[in-house]
Amino acid sequence: MIFFFLFLQAGFGRWGLSIFIPYRREPPETDFFTQDCNMAYIREDRYDEQVTAEIAKHYREILRLLGEDPEREGLVRTPERVAKALQFLTKGYHQDGAEIIRGAIFKEEYRQMVLVKDIELYSTCEHHVMPFIGKAHVAYIPNGYITGLSKIARVVETYARRLQVQERLTVQIRDCIQKTLNPIGVAVVIEAAHTCMQIRGIEKANAVTTTSAFSGIFLKDERTRNEFLNLIRH
Repeated sequence: MIFFFLFLQAGFGRWGLSIFIPYRREPPETDFFTQDCNMAYIREDRYDEQVTAEIAKHYREILRLLGEDPEREGLVRTPERVAKALQFLTKGYHQDGAEIIRGAIFKEEYRQMVLVKDIELYSTCEHHVMPFIGKAHVAYIPNGYITGLSKIARVVETYARRLQVQERLTVQIRDCIQKTLNPIGVAVVIEAAHTCMQIRGIEKANAVTTTSAFSGIFLKDERTRNEFLNLIRH
């Protein structure tokens, strides 16, 4: 049992009266999230120690060349943090989009459009190593087989998490789905804002870049292509 004392002071003329009142603080209630328990799922980030050390060494020198003191308190661990961040931002080099799709292919006689739109996209421009951020819209028309919906988003993530240009990224997503799933057609549209032209250089903060790539029926049939374009606008 823990007791605290509240101090109250009331004025009586030029003198004061001090009153001490004992107060008991109840221990905080615990719930499922604060109790020790064996978790069935744990997310763990792992980094290559040698790669982290090498990148950190070079970045420490970059800080010095910029006129900073890499040993000051706020920057001591910055090279290591940057090294880990860069590995996370380029983790797509160690992932295979085709393998992702092959892990969830199901036979299904559905031959209408499958559209996953507004997929958040975070990538890194290879020209200035600065982020470009936006969304991807991906559609395909099955040819006897479908894939898990989350696999479409994972393919986008796989190719986005590399040093990229938006034009190549758009085509890589299309080609991966087309070659692996062999659908009747694939359509990809990406809309993104590039910080390399927003906060440096031309400094156009409201500029948005749109790229598209089509295959199969989306490329050959205007009505199918327009249906896709109308769907992603709403």
